[in-house]
Amino acid sequence: MAITLDDLVKRFGGEVVGDRAHRVEGLAPLDKAGPAQLAFLANQKYLPQVETTAAGAVLISPSDIEKLSSKRDGSNFIVTPNPYAYFARVAQAFIELAAPKTVPGAHPSAYVDPAAKVAASAMIGPHATVEAGAMIGERVKLDAGVVVGHGVTLGDDVHLYPNVTVYHGCKLGARVIVHAGAVIGADGFGFAPDFTGESDARTGSWVKIPQVGAVDIGDDVEIGANTTIDRGAMADTVIEANVKIDNLVQIGHNCRIGAYTVIAGCAGIAGSTNIGKHCMIGGAVGIAGHVTLADYVIVTAQSGVSKSLTQAGMYTSAFPAVPHADWNKSAAMIRNLDKMRDRIKALEAALVERDGGKQGKA
Repeated sequence: MAITLDDLVKRFGGEVVGDRAHRVEGLAPLDKAGPAQLAFLANQKYLPQVETTAAGAVLISPSDIEKLSSKRDGSNFIVTPNPYAYFARVAQAFIELAAPKTVPGAHPSAYVDPAAKVAASAMIGPHATVEAGAMIGERVKLDAGVVVGHGVTLGDDVHLYPNVTVYHGCKLGARVIVHAGAVIGADGFGFAPDFTGESDARTGSWVKIPQVGAVDIGDDVEIGANTTIDRGAMADTVIEANVKIDNLVQIGHNCRIGAYTVIAGCAGIAGSTNIGKHCMIGGAVGIAGHVTLADYVIVTAQSGVSKSLTQAGMYTSAFPAVPHADWNKSAAMIRNLDKMRDRIKALEAALVERDGGKQGKA
């Protein structure tokens, strides 16, 4: 499974400094790599480790290689503007080489409706279900327990990990990856209140609003484990191309997530929210429904967004962690802000009265 440095730069670009014929067969951190492994430098604080690493080669930027001392002469490097992204691509190549080859066809325990259209190159795992009208593209891989609903379309090279459920009518573009337990196209949370009376005498119920839209997912999207993306009430929920979504994310009905946006774990996005392109949504962020985020918006972890963010930039509303005693003091002050405001207004009024109305408010 070894690859020469020359083969790597032919495939991924970059420039070899050192022995182009040197072979690597895996990747490792700078401080643990050996002669048959490739390491990378993407953070300045690890630059000293490049001087001492035993790695067979190091991915490094042009500016960083110039900072190395001459004692690294004789070492091997691949010089590239973005070592981290290069590392990710090489890691994919090693995984492809090591992975067992997929055998096309359906496992005997799988159920494929005769009215489904499945490419001959697709693989359908144990106890998977493909319902009528589904269209399964070339080289699609459905792992154990996957359910593909009526009329679902899966583009070429889609991979659904175990126990993923894709409800009826949803569309997934080419090369989409959905990790275990995710649910695509469950009903959006739509209920109309129908109550009469007051307090304890109130009667009635919540009336379910049919969710007749679907979910439309673009090419090269990746969706984390146990994430849920609800179908639209009338029109579709849309996830544009190259969006990356972490585990345990909730995306409500009729949302639109712009291309290249990334969403970290445990974020919750309420219905009819429009998030722009190239946004970054931190972990545990909560976004209210019917708001819009402009392109290139960054929302830091645990922040709450209740209004539209119409300008690109970084937004924060979460309070950073502090010692418990300090938080108690701050909370006490916050609870008394209204009293402090009243006292300030009273002092301002007293100053104005003392000066005969000549002095403005402080």
